[in-house]
Amino acid sequence: MPGFAVGQLLNIGARMQIFVINLGRRPDRLMAMSAQLNALGLPFRRIEAVDAQTADDGEVNARFTDNGPIGTLPKGDKCCFLSHIQAWRTFLAGEEPYGVVLEDDIMLDRAAQKLLGSADWIPPGIRLLKVEHYGPQGQHVLLGEPLAIGEGRTASRIYSKYTGAGAYIIRRDAAQLLLDHREKWSVSVDHLLFNANVSPLTDRLEPHQLLPVIARQSADVGGVTDIGPWRATHRKLTPAYIRRELVRAFYDVRLLPQQFGRVLRHEVTFVPIRSDGMSPVVLAPGTDG
Repeated sequence: MPGFAVGQLLNIGARMQIFVINLGRRPDRLMAMSAQLNALGLPFRRIEAVDAQTADDGEVNARFTDNGPIGTLPKGDKCCFLSHIQAWRTFLAGEEPYGVVLEDDIMLDRAAQKLLGSADWIPPGIRLLKVEHYGPQGQHVLLGEPLAIGEGRTASRIYSKYTGAGAYIIRRDAAQLLLDHREKWSVSVDHLLFNANVSPLTDRLEPHQLLPVIARQSADVGGVTDIGPWRATHRKLTPAYIRRELVRAFYDVRLLPQQFGRVLRHEVTFVPIRSDGMSPVVLAPGTDG
């Protein structure tokens, strides 16, 4: 596929909708996200996050199974999932073909000004595009053939688990597919989108990875996480925790034969994902611009 001249296409394409998921009690995070997006000239819409501190347990739990491939989900993860659902619904209520979903602790690269300002550069076959780096620097992910999108960037199909749902672009039909799923959810939203080992929908969503990335989660933006305390109680060394980790390990390796076959056929490559080369819009305290 030929490369796309991103800068030349910005003036002729429709803008994407940008959504920022934000808790009502975290105006600090909203301020940090606003500063970045305003500096880039990118309008956005705030999505009121479902707050695990105040959400009704029964209403939240009714949407999820009691257990799943990665164990029982903490309430914080469930509410995060419900917040993304609200973003998908709001996106589909509009008319734009693509939406950008950002959590409110995302550090953006200056290149986001072009890439989040228009959808014209996105290859037509891509329904879900992860634009962030998640996890340790240099984490290797199994990626398919890179599609050139211009200005030295590519998009590649993800063929191994690569979680994190802090920054992604979603097409209307992909959002509709997610909302049409009538079964109770059994995994967190990032595993649903980007982990074919456990997700009933990842293969149909065909997620891709943007490289180099234009986003990463950052404590310089988000400060102390709100979801961490909910997870802490699920990580105590108990018989239930050990059983959960054994089940998770099984799911993590169950697609290895299929993945290994793709490697042998030279269909995929292990690619390191990094974000330390980003040019942040908002610099960390004490850094020179």
